[in-house]
Amino acid sequence: MPYFAGRWDSGRSTDTFDVIDPVTERRLVTLTEAGPAEVDAAVSFARSALDDGEWGRTDGAARGRMLNRLADLIEEATELFATLESLDIGKPGFEPRAIDLPQVIQTFRYFAGWADKVEGRSIPTPSYMGRPTHSYTVREPVGVVAAITPWNSPTMIGAWKIAPALAVGCAVILKPPEDAPLTSLLLASLVEEAGFPAGAFSVLPGRGRGTGQALIDHPGVDKISFTGSPETGYKVAVAAAKGFRRTTLELGGKSPQIVYADADLEQAAQGVGIGIFANQGEVCAAGSRILVARPVYEEFVERLVGHALNVKLGDPFDEGTTMGALINEGQVTRVSRYIDLGLKEGASLLVGGRRPEGKGYFVEPTLFGDASNSMTIARQEIFGPVGTIIPFDSEQQAVAIANDSDYALAATLWTSDVNRAHGVARQVKAGAVAINGWAPLNPRLPWGGFKLSGLGRELGWSGIEANTEEKTVTAVLSYPLPE
Repeated sequence: MPYFAGRWDSGRSTDTFDVIDPVTERRLVTLTEAGPAEVDAAVSFARSALDDGEWGRTDGAARGRMLNRLADLIEEATELFATLESLDIGKPGFEPRAIDLPQVIQTFRYFAGWADKVEGRSIPTPSYMGRPTHSYTVREPVGVVAAITPWNSPTMIGAWKIAPALAVGCAVILKPPEDAPLTSLLLASLVEEAGFPAGAFSVLPGRGRGTGQALIDHPGVDKISFTGSPETGYKVAVAAAKGFRRTTLELGGKSPQIVYADADLEQAAQGVGIGIFANQGEVCAAGSRILVARPVYEEFVERLVGHALNVKLGDPFDEGTTMGALINEGQVTRVSRYIDLGLKEGASLLVGGRRPEGKGYFVEPTLFGDASNSMTIARQEIFGPVGTIIPFDSEQQAVAIANDSDYALAATLWTSDVNRAHGVARQVKAGAVAINGWAPLNPRLPWGGFKLSGLGRELGWSGIEANTEEKTVTAVLSYPLPE
């Protein structure tokens, strides 16, 4: 049921959709979908809360206290959030407990600290017609923010969008993913408990073609923050362009992991394995292009295949499970099609490649070897547990292969040479480069990419800038300049 205007209200909507357990393929729950009327009501109430309501009058210190309280409530409910993520998404329970939820809590606490520290600038300016001037800037909330989150990590990525927007005083309307909306609904109840006034935060569950489209088309939305596919990101950008509205778009990747001959191969194999198999490979920054120096190619491949063989596929609630199910049947079909393409285009299937028999949207951890960067499996985002291993002969060739992509979100370098690490980091085209560790996220660090990977940044000070407008004020003073 939608949550807006400080209450749970389905309004006039009678449309519903089912949320399916990807492990058992059973229906978990049926939810009421927010229709155009509910979207319009939520946007109107958010605008009123900003312009005339309590939220617009809430100062930064109070916003910070609310965000800290929300972080405490999320921490207290960690087990419930983790359970819902495993049910919704199919990921093993240790992943949300070790990664997603700690990141969520850190993100809300980090931006709580910014809430009363968003400052403008004093800028010296020359006189105006013989009279002195005083010029400065202030940062004001951009307004009503529509946050549209993906199904792979809805709680964590939701926090990336929600926390900075609330910190600066925006009103947030969250459209959670239709395949995994449950943690977003739980979050709404905690936002209310944390003391946020009505209209500051809303959740509108529904499908993209209905709820999502109505939200991005609504002229009362001042900014759209979207994480998802480039195809949908394009539609968001076109809708936003109609009113020249702000956007932040994080649209996926085809991230390289470069393994040099001087790397700690065991450490690299474990890290590369995490980079492609974590969350069933359904990760925007998945290190799915694995570039390996030819002198260590065979040894490294053997280690990485061993890592894949040790992955335990199964129910996320079973002890020992290290990889769960894909999100839905459509995703299984998509991943399986790419595996077939890899075989047709001549890559060597080293391990995996099959869908196990029985219930559940499972695909085995899969590695292709002896591949080239021109193959489809190296060009397009698969969003599943499929890695493509490509040999290289020189540092320059590795950089060239890494940069030969339509995406530029993340990259990982595995090497013991500090000079090489920092030198290559400057050359690789990516929004974030990690050295000897895959995707070490932190709310203090800006996150985002370019090319097909998107537009703008989230987190860090960039998250504050992305949700504020800078206003310039110049006062022409009445007293004359000294002679």
